[in-house]
Amino acid sequence: MSKAYWVVRANIFDQEEYSKYIQKASNVVETFNGKFLVRGGKQQEYESLGYERTVVVQFNSYGDAIKSYNSPEYQEALKHVKKSAVRLFSIVEGT
Repeated sequence: MSKAYWVVRANIFDQEEYSKYIQKASNVVETFNGKFLVRGGKQQEYESLGYERTVVVQFNSYGDAIKSYNSPEYQEALKHVKKSAVRLFSIVEGT
């Protein structure tokens, strides 16, 4: 069975509000057996400029990644994102 990944690129404009999202989202990731592979950190962009922060979360399956995103708990966490960041969020099936 293929793994799946949340790939999130973000520009954060209210760190205090975004930290509320991080706390809630981390609990959801744990509930769905997700594993953070990349969580911020130093990065260098090439070819074009995009976002200042990158997060990659691995899930055991594409279905788990989708269920996690659509869970009521994650949807509640997203309320904090709308007040604090601009993001590009993808769910990708991979190896």
